Amino acid sequence: MTPEGQADTRTRLLSAAADLIAASPGEELSLRAVCDAAGVKMPTLYHFFGSKQGLIEAVIDHGFDMYLAEKSSHEPPADPIQAIRSGWDAHVAFGLANPGFYTLMYGKIRPGYSPPSQSRPSQVLRSLTRRAGEQGRLVVPAEQAAAHILVCNIGVTLRQIVLAEEDRPLSIAVREGAIAWITGTHDTTNTIDGNVRALTELAAAHPDILGHAETHLLTTWLQRLAQTPR
Repeated sequence: MTPEGQADTRTRLLSAAADLIAASPGEELSLRAVCDAAGVKMPTLYHFFGSKQGLIEAVIDHGFDMYLAEKSSHEPPADPIQAIRSGWDAHVAFGLANPGFYTLMYGKIRPGYSPPSQSRPSQVLRSLTRRAGEQGRLVVPAEQAAAHILVCNIGVTLRQIVLAEEDRPLSIAVREGAIAWITGTHDTTNTIDGNVRALTELAAAHPDILGHAETHLLTTWLQRLAQTPR
């Protein structure tokens, strides 16, 4: 078999396993069923993966490879908070388009264990919250902000997979609520600091209105005013 043929066979096995797991959540994965769905014999599966656990771990790794490849194909917004919004939407879209892979990536829980490949997208998110923190736009530590966004994002995605239908209004509402919580804009009615944060986020979310240089200047002035002793 040519290298291209081997790669195609391996991918078919991974996709078949992911689809079977998604179709029967919580049930034992049948290697025979995977082979039948992929159109190969059992020795072929063992040749590529060695064991059932090897297959499952490869499915998880492949899912994260697919997810990160899709994200890297789109240029993220320069503003870190806007990039978090964009990343949230890409996360949900991937889960809905690939429920078999996603439920293994984030829905198959083993206490005390996290797949090594799961850390890769988390690092991307943490880099965004660190940038937002360095800009003075977070009211919680960057690590806590990243964890808050991730768990909310996973929960919204898994709910839509379970219901087998997209719920865009729910996703947006939870996304904006999570961002408001980490940026401190969830209660801005009676505080100067809250209003400053709200205006800062509004300007950063729409830099085309004032222009990039003017937006940067405005946010700098707002942050200076917020630091003025009162």
